[in-house]
Amino acid sequence: MKTTALKERGRTETLAPETVRQAFLLLRTVFTVAPVLFGLDKFTNVLTDWTSYLAPVVTSVVPLPGQTIMYAVGVIEILAGLLVAFRPRIGSLVVAAWLFGIIVNLLILGNFYDVALRDFGLLVGALALNRLATAAKR
Repeated sequence: MKTTALKERGRTETLAPETVRQAFLLLRTVFTVAPVLFGLDKFTNVLTDWTSYLAPVVTSVVPLPGQTIMYAVGVIEILAGLLVAFRPRIGSLVVAAWLFGIIVNLLILGNFYDVALRDFGLLVGALALNRLATAAKR
């Protein structure tokens, strides 16, 4: 059985290929399903009123109503999730960049710092998926 070696602080640990594959599939599934579901909800606002998370500067730069902007956001999120499903190496970077944009928006808004911190954790997870997808050449 082939293993993957990890070096950390002078010691080497090994991961079974099955463990690596499971981590990859778990992250790929989450970063496919979550953006698609959140993207779809931008059209229904079942989970929340998404426009309340939109910094006013966005509507001043983009001369559209907040809900219209959220429709565009929803489409982008759905496409990003599908990209993760079919091209995880590229899709994971798109999702990471998108999460970075969301974090910046929330920080500009000056509210929802807890959501920004959560999204930072998701950004790190998307980058981890990218590393696994790159190693697996997917």
